[in-house]
Amino acid sequence: MQTNLSEQSKLLPRAEEADKILRTCVHCGFCNATCPTYQLLGDELDGPRGRIYLIKQVLEGAPATAKAQLHLDRCLTCRNCETTCPSGVDYHNLLDIGRAVIDKAVPRPASQRLLRQGLRALAPNPNLFRTLLQIGATFRPLLPPGVAAKLPHDLPATGERPVPRHARRVLMLEGCVQPGLSPNTNAATARVLDRLGISVIPASDAGCCGALDYHLDAQAMGLDRARRNIDAWWPHLENGAEAIVQTASGCGAFIKDYGHLLERDPVYAAKAQRVSELALDLVQVLADEPLERVCAATDQRIAFHCPCTLQHAQKLGGAVEAVLTRLGFNLTAVPDSHLCCGSAGTYSITQPELARQLRDNKLNALESGHPEIIATANIGCQSHLNSAGRTPVRHWIELVDHVLR
Repeated sequence: MQTNLSEQSKLLPRAEEADKILRTCVHCGFCNATCPTYQLLGDELDGPRGRIYLIKQVLEGAPATAKAQLHLDRCLTCRNCETTCPSGVDYHNLLDIGRAVIDKAVPRPASQRLLRQGLRALAPNPNLFRTLLQIGATFRPLLPPGVAAKLPHDLPATGERPVPRHARRVLMLEGCVQPGLSPNTNAATARVLDRLGISVIPASDAGCCGALDYHLDAQAMGLDRARRNIDAWWPHLENGAEAIVQTASGCGAFIKDYGHLLERDPVYAAKAQRVSELALDLVQVLADEPLERVCAATDQRIAFHCPCTLQHAQKLGGAVEAVLTRLGFNLTAVPDSHLCCGSAGTYSITQPELARQLRDNKLNALESGHPEIIATANIGCQSHLNSAGRTPVRHWIELVDHVLR
């Protein structure tokens, strides 16, 4: 595609990157075939190709509009289009650049600003989030149905978390909302790793990965969180920790992007690249470990929901399924497994109608094989799918922990 960035756009820190990405796109339209919002709405501007056009127009000097902002807001950033694209268009980075430019030029209504600011203040604060969950559970009957549905109904017992005792050590991102919504996930991870001779060491100063801020009109704040995490992890990495493990694939996808997002930061560029290299989804750690030695055989019938951030962003589609199959789990077939469930970070809150449609479509596909339980690899997907009150959804590591000998 030919481009002609405006003089103002040429001054953007990522102008060269945006121009390169735009020139990669050949407008073939293959991306629309796998775009969840295009499938629901049938609007060219609600597909990747149309959104690329909108960003191109703004970067070439056309006025930014609320209409363009809406179409970019409707994007799930599921990156299914990147998996489909034959030209290798780096769509999500172009989207980040375009959103920043348009959000700066187009003020949001007060209600949207308050919602986004509230999410940025609440979700990255685990203690506050957990307290509000407890209050919400107490007053569940009085809450609006949409809010009540998002509260967890039945949390499994967390169980003990082993103390570090092995020579092999890893760091683990504790997460923001996961300790409140699914506290057993990280505890189960620590138990499974401990049985394999790997200890999880705490890095208490690390916090939110930064994705939530970054994707809610506060990119600078998101990058500041990334820098704080790098500072918290660095002494442990220097002291021999072999990896930074994520049990939420959404967080993992963002941390693996630290190196790219901070490549122009003279202080953090090298460290960010190293952190990205050592950031591993849990399945990458367990894939080559002898799980069969520590787990009992099972034939439990489950459906696995592979989050977009695992299969499209991290390119790890099929990895968890392979581990579960090794352990004897009976995995049901899932039609259209490449499509997003509608969670997409805070998308289920900022775009609730579209998110509900995508969730119900996904559940219909997951339940088509009549599983006893649905497993996934991301807390956002887990919470969103559970909000329908249908087949229970758990993190896959909890199922592995359950069959430990």
